[in-house]
Amino acid sequence: MSTPTLVKEEAPAAGDPVPRKSSTRKRLVPYWLLLPGIIWLLVFFALPMVYQASTSVQTGSLEQGFQVTWHVQTYWDAFQEYWPQFIRSLLYAGTATLLCLLLGYPLAYLIAFKAGRWRNVLLVLVIAPFFTSFLIRTLAWKTILADDSLVVNALNALHVLDVTSWLGWTEGSRVLATPMAVVCGLTYNFLPFMILPLYTSLERIDGRLHEAAQDLYASPATTFRKVTFPLSMPGVVSGTLLTFIPASGDYVNAELLGSTDTKMVGNVIQSQFLRVLDYPTAAALSFILMAIVLLMVTVYIRKAGTEDLV
Repeated sequence: MSTPTLVKEEAPAAGDPVPRKSSTRKRLVPYWLLLPGIIWLLVFFALPMVYQASTSVQTGSLEQGFQVTWHVQTYWDAFQEYWPQFIRSLLYAGTATLLCLLLGYPLAYLIAFKAGRWRNVLLVLVIAPFFTSFLIRTLAWKTILADDSLVVNALNALHVLDVTSWLGWTEGSRVLATPMAVVCGLTYNFLPFMILPLYTSLERIDGRLHEAAQDLYASPATTFRKVTFPLSMPGVVSGTLLTFIPASGDYVNAELLGSTDTKMVGNVIQSQFLRVLDYPTAAALSFILMAIVLLMVTVYIRKAGTEDLV
């Protein structure tokens, strides 16, 4: 009875081709994982953008139908008519972004370096507004800024409203239906978008750098100016972008807290789409706003000197 012989596999010679099937599959795995996201972006971002671009160069009416006639004059006509709303939107969004930075940075610093065991509780409180509807949060400010509210009475007692009225942000002792009310709503609603990137950036800073600064006899102000703030710039940049971009196109705060004199370009776009039914003008306004914001963001990132966004 013959015993089975074991056949030993020979290793491929130096000149023989090595099987590459498994390595090719491994290289394709990241692309397969990215495929659902790419499809999502194509269906819900790229295609609507192409559709809106074609709408912006159409002429006609809802009754007769719209046709693509490459009428690019719509862009100039829309900008010429509604440029005050563009200026107002950028001014309100910029003011709200600056306020969010001034309010959010100390809070993010406190959570990152001083909160200790209360860190998670404070983070939950930061994102707590997201547990309710954006609409409900904005409507709450109508009560907060009512003429007989505690906040308005306190501002009157401190003569703060005298200054804001002189600047044109309020009307006498009234806050609702003024630019100040719209900016307050924008600041409150987008403040978490500022705090979270700032916290993430500050939390990454190595504490030994602060100790080294103290060993070199740097004061707390110098340590913040030379160490903390420069290292937190990625959070500052990403936080300001996450605040300014959606705030510039917002229309809910101006609709609920403002008046006809405080309408932003988002209100004009919403009105053109849903009330006037002038789809080409609405689409053109959307692309003009996108182009302006994109240009401002590009310049801002270059001037900020960092592309390492959180």
